[in-house]
Amino acid sequence: MTDTAPQAAAPESLLRSADFPPQSQITREIQDLHAGFAERVAGREQLPKTIRDFPPYRSSLLRHPTKNPRLVDPETIELYSPAFGQRDVAAIESDLTLQHTGEPQGERMTVTGRLLDSWGRPIRNQLIEIWQANAAGRYIHQRDQHPAPLDPNFTGAGRTITNDDGEYHFTTIKPGPYPWKNHINAWRPAHIHFSVFGSGFTQRIITQMYFPGDPLFALDPIYNSIRDEKDRDRLIAAYDHDLTVPEFSMGYRWDIVVDGPDATWFEPEEGEH
Repeated sequence: MTDTAPQAAAPESLLRSADFPPQSQITREIQDLHAGFAERVAGREQLPKTIRDFPPYRSSLLRHPTKNPRLVDPETIELYSPAFGQRDVAAIESDLTLQHTGEPQGERMTVTGRLLDSWGRPIRNQLIEIWQANAAGRYIHQRDQHPAPLDPNFTGAGRTITNDDGEYHFTTIKPGPYPWKNHINAWRPAHIHFSVFGSGFTQRIITQMYFPGDPLFALDPIYNSIRDEKDRDRLIAAYDHDLTVPEFSMGYRWDIVVDGPDATWFEPEEGEH
């Protein structure tokens, strides 16, 4: 029997903008908006760090809540959330190159940093998860169907728990950029998604780590929805030659600050306007 079930549409086609403009128009919109934001801030207007409805990011209206949050009992939520302990997270889970029988393709790298509070103090025993595209810019899920090869030896997900100094460590493959259909010839800069948990699963915060010198930064509406350049810069890891492993991997350092004036950018809180 032939399976005639319809193929689920890729998310980039579902969110494709109606006008589907060229990159030049998107870039011009980004530049004009940033200039306007700078003028408003100079006039002492208070603006959020992240512009939620950012017109160059055509589907940004669909990417955040549009209704007031509802109060729930945190303890009830915890009953339906996954639980973890140090013994539940195996050491091998932080090495995304060892999860299959063969070697994944691409540039092997190590990513290390510290999870810190606003005073620079380490935050220990916190669960950090990452997920990413492979070296060709392809995610291993059914709805990513753009014509880049999958890697049978790379799943693209890992997790670890910070040590007493707030340190985390991952070994992985440098992800490739990928198309996302926001506009004509739209490509996302290479990045790794980071998820950080507090003392419970209701305290999850999510962000992205980028790589230095990426030529796509100025062209990407998602990256540029962060209004201030210094805040965008906090998402870029630093190449650290001392972290490289001879004959094995390149090294990058990226510290995560969870609050305060120097906080790493995270997805906006529910109540932010």
